[in-house]
Amino acid sequence: MDRRLFLAQALAAATATGETPDPHRWVSLFNGKNLDGWINVNTDPDTWFVKKGELICKGLPIGVMRSARMYENFILHIEWMHTEPGGNSGVFVWSAARPDAKSRLPDGVEVQMLELDWPKLHIKDGVEPPVAYVHGELFGVGGVKTVPDNPRNTRSKSIENRCLPRNQWNLYDVVCVDGTIKLSVNGKFVNGIAKSTQKKGYLCLESEGAKIHFRNIRIMELPLGVTSAEQSAAPL
Repeated sequence: MDRRLFLAQALAAATATGETPDPHRWVSLFNGKNLDGWINVNTDPDTWFVKKGELICKGLPIGVMRSARMYENFILHIEWMHTEPGGNSGVFVWSAARPDAKSRLPDGVEVQMLELDWPKLHIKDGVEPPVAYVHGELFGVGGVKTVPDNPRNTRSKSIENRCLPRNQWNLYDVVCVDGTIKLSVNGKFVNGIAKSTQKKGYLCLESEGAKIHFRNIRIMELPLGVTSAEQSAAPL
């Protein structure tokens, strides 16, 4: 499906009355003052904190914090900024928020957030990882399977490189509907996956070794779909 058509249909579903989309339908997931609405899953009490209206993760230990409730069909707007070379983080959607004991990370579909120097800092045997890593890859983890729009093995890579380097804000708009995800990076849709085997769950913000800043996290919920128990994370 054409990305513009997909977004148009999602927005139309959000306002089934035929009215112009109402900005008040957006709900903030971060109030700029504290961590209300978020639950620490397996990080330290000081891993996440608020400073000058920004939600900051210090990156250690590896782990996540999750949204207080689950979401099914929605549009997520989230802005993020790395401050360290090669910083690593992301947001998991449709997650059960039950971390693996070894990786300390949960299942779901990960929306990757990497600083642009990540490939050059992870050269192995003289081979530098592809730049595709750092511009909003999408992939299922923890047993969740997806079909990539732009395959890089089982992952989906962005068709255009749009992420900005450290100390600059990046804007993601993530449209999640009935097992399909389309990702806009800094104002342009460039990636997607389909047929996710899990399509209802928690949002999880990731702590993975480097400081990262977040702001303007908000969500617009869309009408529910036909989702079986097997396609939904179990409530916590």
